[in-house]
Amino acid sequence: MKKILFVLFISMLAFWSCSSESDTSLTLKNLAAGAIYLNFRGEVTTVPAGRTVVITELPKGTYAYVSTYSVPAGATSNTAVGELDGEVTIKAGTKVLILYSSTFTDAKYTIYATKTTNDDLQDEDNPLFP
Repeated sequence: MKKILFVLFISMLAFWSCSSESDTSLTLKNLAAGAIYLNFRGEVTTVPAGRTVVITELPKGTYAYVSTYSVPAGATSNTAVGELDGEVTIKAGTKVLILYSSTFTDAKYTIYATKTTNDDLQDEDNPLFP
C-alpha cells in the first residue's frame, strides 16, 4: 500500500509541474535617467528609473514588444539605440532580460536597450559544428 501511495504522490508531482508557463520570465532593468514603458502582450508595464520589474509565468509563443521612454527635463534632443522594440520567443524555462541605460551630454539624451536570453542560439542544423 505504501508503494502505491508513493507512486501516486510522485505521479501527481510530475503532473503538477508540467505547464506551458514553467519558469519563464521577462526582466526589465532600467538604469536609464527616465521611466520606461513596455507595451507587451496588450499591457503597459512602467519601470521607473533605477528599478527592475519582472514579468513571470509567460505562456509559450512569440510576442512583439515596444518600449517608450520619458526624456529628462533639459534635453533638447533624444536618440534611441538598440532593441527598444522587437520580438521575444518564450519556451519552457526561457528567461529574457532587457537592460536600459542612457547618457545625457550637452542637452542630448541617448537611451540604449539590449536584450539577452538564456535560450541556446546554437544552430542544430549546422554541419560544421555538430
